[in-house]
Amino acid sequence: MNIIVAENSGFCFGVKRAINKTFEASKKNKKKIFTYGPLIHNNQVINKLEKLGINSIEKIEDAKNSILIIRSHGVPLEIYDRAKEYNIELIDTTCPFVRKVQTIAKEYHEKDYQIIIVGNPNHPEVIGINGWCNNEAIIIESIDEANKLSVFDKICVVAQTTITLEKWNSITKKLKEKAREVIEFNTICLATKERQDACAKLAKKADIMIVIGGYHSSNTQKLYKISKKYCKNTIHIETAENLPLNIFNKDDIIGVTAGASTPEWIINDVINKLKEKVGN
Repeated sequence: MNIIVAENSGFCFGVKRAINKTFEASKKNKKKIFTYGPLIHNNQVINKLEKLGINSIEKIEDAKNSILIIRSHGVPLEIYDRAKEYNIELIDTTCPFVRKVQTIAKEYHEKDYQIIIVGNPNHPEVIGINGWCNNEAIIIESIDEANKLSVFDKICVVAQTTITLEKWNSITKKLKEKAREVIEFNTICLATKERQDACAKLAKKADIMIVIGGYHSSNTQKLYKISKKYCKNTIHIETAENLPLNIFNKDDIIGVTAGASTPEWIINDVINKLKEKVGN
């Protein structure tokens, strides 16, 4: 059995930074600490934080007189003002790549461009970006939605940092027909693109692909779809406990990749279990 781990798998820079800042805060502060929404889409990490007394909230007033950690996905601009109202100390771990998108959306909204975000309207990152342009962005994630748009004088297009380049290219091509002036900012995170490219490369030669990450993780779900395109025998698991060991054979080439919210120790657990149960 040959186990190959994809390059650029596991924690990305933004997630690693958010987690490190959160654990540092737990050691330095006596105040109650909350995160605005789950810090990352990984149940195992969330459980560790909860054991430290760091819990997730959905309403900012629930962190009154406490410390609130803004996760790497970022938040709407109004959250910063509301935090002051409730005497909340903010620890801002917004990913720099996400902050760039927020800044672009704000700048071009103030220049009277119609902001269009290519991404999932329910994803916290997209909700946050929209909050930097007065919640007036149009959010689309398909060619059909792009086709249905009205024609505008000028539009500014940005991307959710974790979408695929294929989706970005196909939708922006259509959007060029929808305005006199179109300004495009391909804000897909470089780490996201590298992770997706590495996943595709490995899936093309693997007999079985294992994608490790939270079932609710957007970027992990995208890795699964990319892998499935090139390797039909692709499975998505959260931990080693989810491994269907009966599907593996000793002669298999097994590819392993992991989402940006997957800790290294979970990846290692999966590899060790494979070696233990199936053989080297």
